Amino acid sequence: MNIREKFSVVLICLGFTLALLPLSGSRSFIVKPKRLLAETLDQKSYFTVDQVARFIVTEDSSVRIIDLRSPEEFTSFNIPGSINVPYKEFLNNDPAGFINNENIKNIFYSNGDYDSNYALVLAQGMNYKNVFVMKGGLNEWFNIVMNSNFAGNKISARENALFETRLRAKNMFTEINSLPDSLKIKFFDSKHIAAKKLDGGCE
Repeated sequence: MNIREKFSVVLICLGFTLALLPLSGSRSFIVKPKRLLAETLDQKSYFTVDQVARFIVTEDSSVRIIDLRSPEEFTSFNIPGSINVPYKEFLNNDPAGFINNENIKNIFYSNGDYDSNYALVLAQGMNYKNVFVMKGGLNEWFNIVMNSNFAGNKISARENALFETRLRAKNMFTEINSLPDSLKIKFFDSKHIAAKKLDGGCE
């Protein structure tokens, strides 16, 4: 069993502890432990930062990227197009308000893997199928996307496409996060309202 698998088992145990607490009917675990373990360990529950970068640059409307960090961290910098659902808010509220559209792939991320993996276990335990994690979180995003550069004399077509995607995602990240805080807040508020309207909510 590798480190990620051991980590997932620990998360599931923590999830079961949470499931034993007095929760509302909409926030109780309904998935059997064996199935939950299989789903949590399934590589299909995870996207790489390169896959997320491609979703961003192509403006894929079937994807919602959910930043689980605090509002202060989110305002400081975030992945373009992401919405902020702080981890504590995710834990304390019915997640249906964030992930109820089955046609949207919801991708969790935080600084590392801990909060996003825990959110994944909780959501899958409540039988949501459309939840995923960006592996490595923002730490991996910075390592792979923000620090990408071309080195050498030759590059294959595949490597060139990958580099171009990373470069475009890097530029988008830099552009949105270089805005003054006042403009960022207005931009994020407009995205949050648009997401509510998309899900049939109200302002």
